[in-house]
Amino acid sequence: MVKLNRIYTRTGDDGSTGLVDGSRLAKHAPRMAAIGAVDELNSVLGFALAALDTQPHASNLSRIQNDLFDLGADLATPGEDFEPSEMVLRIVPAQPAWIEERIDEANEKLAPLSSFILPGGSEAAARVHLARASCRSAERAISALAESEPVNPAAMAYINRLSDYLFVLARAVNADASGDVLWVPGANR
Repeated sequence: MVKLNRIYTRTGDDGSTGLVDGSRLAKHAPRMAAIGAVDELNSVLGFALAALDTQPHASNLSRIQNDLFDLGADLATPGEDFEPSEMVLRIVPAQPAWIEERIDEANEKLAPLSSFILPGGSEAAARVHLARASCRSAERAISALAESEPVNPAAMAYINRLSDYLFVLARAVNADASGDVLWVPGANR
């Protein structure tokens, strides 16, 4: 259990931050960029969730927000052993599999796409689209980290599936409102 009595520690005043294993690295290091991108995504999801509080998808986003803390802990634990334990929190294959199930559930109720869609529509869908874009940014940061250091394959799968889920969720939210906003190629030539 996490217990925070004091928010500031002054240990990061030199531009470094601590990881789960006790090591320290620069706050601008690729690992910290990935962790920060996941934190930003979680905040954007909270913004989306505030607009979905009465929708059936809200409980899914709440679960995902919790999973994103798991993902942050996974990324904050360097090394090549990706097996979870009582002391090491790792994303496990069941977590991206759960997202795949949510994608399939939401997508089966949607009409097939006939065009690319623009991020927008209802306010709730626009917020979910913003979360999708933030998720893609987190995915790029995690992918960049993986080029230089080992990253849990289940974590990579999780963030990739999540952006897919958020795309489908935005469509589902718009289906309940005004529908997808379709891209019209060359419309303003």
